[in-house]
Amino acid sequence: MKTQGYPKHEKLKGKDDTALLFKKGKWFSHGTLRIVFVKHGAESSPKFGVSVAKKLYKKAVDRNRIKRLLREVYRLNKDLYKDAFGNNKIAMLFYISPEKPLHYAEIEKAFLEFCEARKK
Repeated sequence: MKTQGYPKHEKLKGKDDTALLFKKGKWFSHGTLRIVFVKHGAESSPKFGVSVAKKLYKKAVDRNRIKRLLREVYRLNKDLYKDAFGNNKIAMLFYISPEKPLHYAEIEKAFLEFCEARKK
């Protein structure tokens, strides 16, 4: 299996997992990112999803671009994410800044700071 992939079994899909997140999940925020996560099973791989508020970004083009960038940052920095949040979590990451990121580097920097803040 590719270490930097984002396989189907890692994608957060389905109403059951999402409902569990919002019912029993813990929230963590830092900078422009916010995450809700909950411990899943003992030996399961993490499930990860992203979301961008329609309230902040009216155009679907903007929301989809930010989501694509967030997924790419997760895919490339998956090991750092697992160190910060654990290996068997269901999580959804939110982008909460009203300012649209111009470059991939902005989101990557925010994600790396986010994971470092969680480790402390």
